[in-house]
Amino acid sequence: MQVKDIMNIDVVVCNPNTTISEASQLLKKNNISGLPVVEEGRVVGIVSEGDLLKLLEVPEPSGLWLPSPFEVFEIPIRELLNWEETKHMLEDIGSKPVSEIMQKDVHVISPEKNIQDAVKLITKHKVNRLPVVEDGILVGIITRGDIIHGLGGNSGQ
Repeated sequence: MQVKDIMNIDVVVCNPNTTISEASQLLKKNNISGLPVVEEGRVVGIVSEGDLLKLLEVPEPSGLWLPSPFEVFEIPIRELLNWEETKHMLEDIGSKPVSEIMQKDVHVISPEKNIQDAVKLITKHKVNRLPVVEDGILVGIITRGDIIHGLGGNSGQ
């Protein structure tokens, strides 16, 4: 069985200038976990839920901190200010282009390749999807789910 037999040809994509907010809406609306970033038909990156989640990571404080009696009154105020800063930061993040967070080293596969080749790439590089590229142009996508369905006899098209 070849990649072209089970790949999905209806690929949801974005371009490098798509905002992070728009990309997250595309993921939600289409119930997918990642999408190729395409410019003039060519895959220039890929953005996934994992890339979006990394934006929300907060570094953990190091060491033990105990408040002084005076700080006990300050903490609620400080936390409120931190929440306002966090909300503002998230709004700023959403307006940035996906080109700032996308994975640029994208593993792709040809539609003529064997399914086993796709499985090897997916497991070796620990990715959930492979853009399918022919002559440098995006023609489809194959996901772990497509492979499982394909093995079960269901086509991705």
